[in-house]
Amino acid sequence: MATYNGEKYIREQMDSILQQLGEGDELIISDDLSSDKTVEIIKSYKDKRIKLYIHGDNHGFVRNFENALVHADGDIIFLSDQDDIWMPDKVKVTIAALANCDFTVSDCITINENEQVISQSRIKDYNIKTGFWRLMIKTRYLGCCMAFRRNVLDSALPFPDNAYLMEHDLWLAAVAECYFKTSLIDKPLIKYRRHGGNVSSGGASKGYSVPIKIYRRLYRLKCLARIRKKIR
Repeated sequence: MATYNGEKYIREQMDSILQQLGEGDELIISDDLSSDKTVEIIKSYKDKRIKLYIHGDNHGFVRNFENALVHADGDIIFLSDQDDIWMPDKVKVTIAALANCDFTVSDCITINENEQVISQSRIKDYNIKTGFWRLMIKTRYLGCCMAFRRNVLDSALPFPDNAYLMEHDLWLAAVAECYFKTSLIDKPLIKYRRHGGNVSSGGASKGYSVPIKIYRRLYRLKCLARIRKKIR
């Protein structure tokens, strides 16, 4: 989990996660120097499974997620935003899916700040399917719906240098689609909250010009070629 000024919703999210974790699991949190009570709330849990890392400066959400991921020790890794809510069976269903693949993306229900439903299914709304070239044309994957095995993470770290051209979730998905076996879970496993103050756009923004879109894809291909030799 990457956090930044998330005091309003983070307790609800942490509660939804921790109730599904076993004794040997961990909740890795990287905080990007929040100025509100986010860190205070996290520390109040006194739960040995929570491992908090203060990033030291405001580096942005891509580097904040990278900082969390470099500290992850598990064989299976879930990405989490600070303001969503995990469904009670998210961990169980996802682990079952990962028995047959290396990387998976679940469906989600989109809600607003008052938990009113905006959409029942992102997969249906955006006709989401797996596939490398489909991802290259237009990705609709959400990082908060992703989970993957250690081999995907080891191949993806460190992240590409230019965070503007390569967001963390897009990079992880590109690595997985290019080199590993992927799958979709056609079931909502989180309530994905959109409230106007989200750190990332969730794919809602389409502000890139055509030249920038082309350059971003060429950069992605270049980065994927660079890591080819270390794929396991």
